[in-house]
Amino acid sequence: MGAQDLSILSLLSFLLFLVPVLFIGRYLRLGLNKAIVTGATRMCIQLGFVGLYLEFLFRFNSPLLNIAYLLLMVVIACYTVLRSSNLKVTTFFIPLFLALTIPFTLILFFFDLVVIELSSLFDARYLIPIGGMLLGNCLRSLIIGLDQFYSGIKKQEKEYLFTLALYGSRFEALKPWARKSIASAVTPTIASMATIGLVSLPGMMTGQILGGSLPIVAIKYQVAIMAAIFYTEFFSVVLSLAFSLPWGFNGMNVLHSKIFAGK
Repeated sequence: MGAQDLSILSLLSFLLFLVPVLFIGRYLRLGLNKAIVTGATRMCIQLGFVGLYLEFLFRFNSPLLNIAYLLLMVVIACYTVLRSSNLKVTTFFIPLFLALTIPFTLILFFFDLVVIELSSLFDARYLIPIGGMLLGNCLRSLIIGLDQFYSGIKKQEKEYLFTLALYGSRFEALKPWARKSIASAVTPTIASMATIGLVSLPGMMTGQILGGSLPIVAIKYQVAIMAAIFYTEFFSVVLSLAFSLPWGFNGMNVLHSKIFAGK
């Protein structure tokens, strides 16, 4: 027994709440109305296309198609992270792609092969949704980590250069900024893990229950996916900082002046 289907009319009924949101936004001059309408429209269109494509993927369940779709998701994630972090895509795409792909692939395949014990490692029904959850949660962490790291060093460049001269080691000089960036990036997920079940019932657990799974089964899946999300976030942030250093700094260990977008 799956979740009860939703009619198009029932989905459209939620637009009723958009009217007061837009009214209040205009009255208070929040400047968000255009972004709200654009975001909601894009969400519906994008999810509509994804729904059609996922139906195609699930029907054919081709390992090559599934892997190609995952790679496309990683590419889009890297582009989104760099654009949101105000870093040049052409400069940082390769190191970020590697930093995200390595832990993402390792954790995803471990989850499917060891935790769920799938007989088919490339089963689209598990590979695509779980991969999407891992990447979706990594976006926020990578944006926070990279933005705080490079913008922080840029704002405190004199302090960084002084520390560099004091220690004579780029690794030691960058430690304070790396420590702060990594902590800021993973703290929201740690907070979510600490309050999960008390403050909210998370998406995967709710979906499992609506899909007809027993609550205890849904809880097991939620524990596993939260652990997978945290590990992927943590390692991808650490690796993104480590892999991006050769592109972000010159041979004198000084921050490149043209690594930020629009500069």
